[in-house]
Amino acid sequence: MKYYIIAGEASGDLHASNLMKAIKKKDQNADFRFWGGDLMQKQGGTLAKHYRDLAFMGFLEVVQNLKTILNNIKVCKKDIQEYKPDVLILVDYPGFNLRIAKFAKELGIKVIYYISPQLWAWKEGRVETIRNYVDEMLVILPFEKDFYKKHDVETHFVGHPLLDAIEGLKPVDIQEFKSENNLNEKEIIALLPGSRKQEVTKMLELMLSVRSYFADYQFVIAGAPSLEKDFYEQFVDADVHFVSNKTYDLLRSSKAALVTSGTATLETALLNIPEVVCYRGSRISYEIGKRLIKNIKYISLVNLIMDKEVVTELIQNDLTKDNLVKELNKILNTEKRNQVLNDYEILRSKLGGSGASNNAAEIIVNAK
Repeated sequence: MKYYIIAGEASGDLHASNLMKAIKKKDQNADFRFWGGDLMQKQGGTLAKHYRDLAFMGFLEVVQNLKTILNNIKVCKKDIQEYKPDVLILVDYPGFNLRIAKFAKELGIKVIYYISPQLWAWKEGRVETIRNYVDEMLVILPFEKDFYKKHDVETHFVGHPLLDAIEGLKPVDIQEFKSENNLNEKEIIALLPGSRKQEVTKMLELMLSVRSYFADYQFVIAGAPSLEKDFYEQFVDADVHFVSNKTYDLLRSSKAALVTSGTATLETALLNIPEVVCYRGSRISYEIGKRLIKNIKYISLVNLIMDKEVVTELIQNDLTKDNLVKELNKILNTEKRNQVLNDYEILRSKLGGSGASNNAAEIIVNAK
């Protein structure tokens, strides 16, 4: 069959690449065309557009780039028409993908959504679009099945694909990792500041403001695949290091992490690293978002899934140097660290074990 896949960011690229790998095992004639990234490209097929050209974060940034976004939608629709896929697979990225779902469904193309948008947090009205234009909804968080059932949308809970990605990792030798990346012998505090330049600059300035309080540790920045290495040079010195495309090995070699909110918060937890979740957006975007998001107590997936505060979230005005120092000390040196690690075990059990990519591929290949 011919599969057209749209993943608009780095995490989508990871999960879609594992899905493609699973599909190929079940459909030897699988032909892929996609919007995604380097990991998907390694699985074969044709990359129509890279996600680095699609990533706009925050209300203000979206408005400023509206012309580009609308043009991308137009280009994508034309590309789908010319490729004539049997199946369209949409991976999260709702602002773009829900428009494409309606278009493809009207063309008679089978539409499958893998990894639900966070409609339970905001824009709940988009459920109607999914009900009307999506043939199969494959969800990866246990509470999403109940959310959609409340809206008369049948779903398949396939498990979380991060468990697949992490299960296949080879053990990491911490001393070898340090040596290969020119790191010293001090224990590591990992910094995951996001994937967009404006976001990374803002978050690293805040994260690095605490380093004088933790002289016994070295701070190591995880470079985003969407950003060039030269961009990070402004932050690197004798006390601050940088590694690129080795985030999982960095985390597994670390004592703790400071993580910008997003999928990385869950990745860090599943790799068993205590973390402090950090978020600060533009004042306008934050104020708008605060008014739109409904009945959500947390911003990190870890806390949302557990329905309690497992990891501390420092959001907007709470994200200060003093608070970072206090919370980082807790997960390095106090009973809080043991509590976090114990809760991580429960978190993994809630996610249902590995096999999400295979489960999703089975449904997609056999979709009628």
